[in-house]
Amino acid sequence: MASTDKTTSGMTHYRWTICGMMFLALTVNYLDRQVLSLTWDEFIKPEFHWDESHYGMVTATFSIVYAIGMLFAGRVVDWLGTKRGFLWSIGIWSAGACLHAFCGIATEWQVGLADKAELIAATGDMAVLISTISMYFFLMARCVLAIGEAGYFPAAVKVTAEYFPKRDRAFATSIFNAGASIGALVAPLSIPYLAKAWGWELAFVIIGVLGFIWMGFWVFMYSAPAKSRFVNAAELAYIEQDKEIEANLVEEPQAEEKKMSFLQCFRYRQTWAFALGKFLTDGVWWFFLFWTPSYLNTQFGIKMTEGKGSAMIFVLYAITMLSLYGGKLPTIFINRTGANPYAARMRAMLIFAFVPLLVLLAQPLGTVSPWYSVILIGIGCAAHQSWSANIYTTVSDMFPRSAVATVTGIGGMAGGFSSMLMQMTAGNLFVYADEVQMSFMGFVGKPAGYFIIFCVCSVAYLVGWVVMKSLVPRYKLIKG
Repeated sequence: MASTDKTTSGMTHYRWTICGMMFLALTVNYLDRQVLSLTWDEFIKPEFHWDESHYGMVTATFSIVYAIGMLFAGRVVDWLGTKRGFLWSIGIWSAGACLHAFCGIATEWQVGLADKAELIAATGDMAVLISTISMYFFLMARCVLAIGEAGYFPAAVKVTAEYFPKRDRAFATSIFNAGASIGALVAPLSIPYLAKAWGWELAFVIIGVLGFIWMGFWVFMYSAPAKSRFVNAAELAYIEQDKEIEANLVEEPQAEEKKMSFLQCFRYRQTWAFALGKFLTDGVWWFFLFWTPSYLNTQFGIKMTEGKGSAMIFVLYAITMLSLYGGKLPTIFINRTGANPYAARMRAMLIFAFVPLLVLLAQPLGTVSPWYSVILIGIGCAAHQSWSANIYTTVSDMFPRSAVATVTGIGGMAGGFSSMLMQMTAGNLFVYADEVQMSFMGFVGKPAGYFIIFCVCSVAYLVGWVVMKSLVPRYKLIKG
């Protein structure tokens, strides 16, 4: 291990350790998110008499609470500071994950039934009552999870701004953002089998406890770069290399960075560009995250407790790991062309915006083999993660550090609203398409509904890029 003496000439690399901690946190985050999507169709749906509209309502509520939480979480993280902000976030979401396990017991108590078998056997009005009451209990647990998870990205983006120069931020973001893919990879290999062996309740508890373990490490490992005993002078100089450049860009140097008020953030086109870019694209990722297991079961009869189902979800999210290269692409553009970070990032995002068009083929080729659908959705998800790694860093490119978490939270709120609309629309569309046997492009019933959603997902990123580029055509640093 490199010396921690700040006077040594050799550079330490502790920034990547911190990046690794954010990677692990997001891995746990996505494990927590995936428990419901991987258990509802086979375990929760029959026990509580749910259909797609119940599930859509639960996921949509999560999204709206997450959205509102993001708005305030960013401000809270800027107020509390990075270390405490992260602890606040992961502590609440881990508690929320564990709360899901008690929804069944609470439902039994509320409707006056003795056990799970009686819940499953219920019919008529009692079945309707069970589905409604259980949905509200899950809604409450999901809200706690959403409030906690809302703090992750504002805190993570703030950490990245503290520990990485602008040229490396997209790559660092793509690394910790890959935790989403790893969490999604591990989830189908573990959660369905945990649920089958010990019950869906314990699956929520076991995954939720992982967050509390992470908190213990974060307490001892994190401090600001200038205060960290693990960061030497050479690494600190590398981290802070942008200060001289920024001093030349601003017209009047400031002795001390002033904090930007919440309302001030809305005065800048950069805020609106980021928020609209998130709004137009985040719903796509959340749709695939929450609905792909159900899609495979509904359309192809492939269950997550079967080896084939787990393998398909694993392959899908393994493909998303290609997004690591997406974070590296702006750095390549900067090194080769000398472009500023924003210009390099927008060039990379335009490339990624074209890739989801392949999702248009997922439904037609799925009639040949479900593997084609899985692979094409995986490619679309990889493009999203590459896009996401870069759009987050547009905030730290142009805003002062004191405002980074706040602006990130505003954009996250917009993305959460997008997810809410997507989940509610998808759930109701699938029920409606099945009831009336809707026809679209040769597909009938629920497959027609899925094809409609896939079409929306495929063009969302191009629309988002055009909007962002129109609002902020070129790089402009905002003063603190």
